[in-house]
Amino acid sequence: MVNDDDDGEKSRSVHRNNADKPKTQIVIGVPSYQEVLESSQTKSTPPSLFKPSQTFSQAFAFVKSSDVYSPPPPPPPPSSSSQPPGASQVPSSSETFQTDGASSSSTPVTTGSLPSNATQTRNAILVSNRQKGNPLLKHIRNVKWVFSDIIPDYVLGQSSCALYLSLRYHLLHPDYLYFRIRELQKNFKLRVVLCHVDVEDTVKPLLEVTKTALLHDCTLLCAWSMTECARYLETIKVYENKPADLIQGQMDTDYLSRLNHSLTSIRHVNKSDVVTLGSTFGSLAHIIDASMEDLARCPGIGERKVKRLYDTFHEPFKRATPSYPTVIEPTIAETPLQKDVNAEEPVVTDEDFVEDSRKRKKKEPEKTVKTALSAVFARYSDKLSKKKEKQKEKDRTTESDAETNQD
Repeated sequence: MVNDDDDGEKSRSVHRNNADKPKTQIVIGVPSYQEVLESSQTKSTPPSLFKPSQTFSQAFAFVKSSDVYSPPPPPPPPSSSSQPPGASQVPSSSETFQTDGASSSSTPVTTGSLPSNATQTRNAILVSNRQKGNPLLKHIRNVKWVFSDIIPDYVLGQSSCALYLSLRYHLLHPDYLYFRIRELQKNFKLRVVLCHVDVEDTVKPLLEVTKTALLHDCTLLCAWSMTECARYLETIKVYENKPADLIQGQMDTDYLSRLNHSLTSIRHVNKSDVVTLGSTFGSLAHIIDASMEDLARCPGIGERKVKRLYDTFHEPFKRATPSYPTVIEPTIAETPLQKDVNAEEPVVTDEDFVEDSRKRKKKEPEKTVKTALSAVFARYSDKLSKKKEKQKEKDRTTESDAETNQD
């Protein structure tokens, strides 16, 4: 028990001594921004593990002393104001071309040099410098376009191009399209001839343009306004990387959707009517075989829809031309007495009468089946009357011979 009291007194005395001692303050210094920056700059880079014995120029210095080496040409002096003639200029990206109230940033590009904004040029229509001043450019608003030194008028993709032709210009220069197509050679897979129809008489010039396009494997697109021409160019550019299956219609596989597609193509028939018909008859074959009374019993289908459905299912695919019965006009054969009278009478030719008859013949329509058949039957009746007359004459001669023999 005594030891425990002694230990407690000692611990109390130690705590008292620690409380009586003065407390010392510990200060942590925070470096400033400049000190951190200076310390980071003064740090040396870590030593490289690969230390070559000599530099590149020292290792290949012997090339300069060989006969094959020729010193490079000196660089041209930088001149911002003047440039030598024939040098290709690439204007800055701040150059813009105004197009009918909307500015489209277009950077002219020369062949053999890539522009600084390559992605913008790839997604834009390349326009030939020949098309400067063409009002068609004012209507291209949905796709960017840039001027370029190209052979066709418009480059719409990697393998597609277009040539612009006005029919009015074609009438003045008929050989222009042929020479332009010949310049293309076979560098493009899709070659479009965009023909602007701006004349009234279009039969002959369109025939010439169509023949030239077909003979040289070109696709002809005719447009009747500048806006329509621009829409053709924009559409071909937008669908440049799209597959050909995109324009094909997607047909559903289930029976109900196909039934809807087939029956709703009939006028005044909606989807609710299709459901009613399908639930009543069960299939399209039973709907086709149904009578008008059966169709009229379906709720919601009136007389007009019943008539439309029945006529659609039962009218022939080939329209038959109406055949009218041929009416044969009776013809009266001329008697021999009338022929003799007509033969004895003198024929008086009047010039005015002849001219009138010629005019009437010109105005008369062409022969029809009816007139042709009537003429054939008239000739046949004439032959029959002649045969009868001959037979009568033979009978008379035989009778007269018999009488003479009897005498």
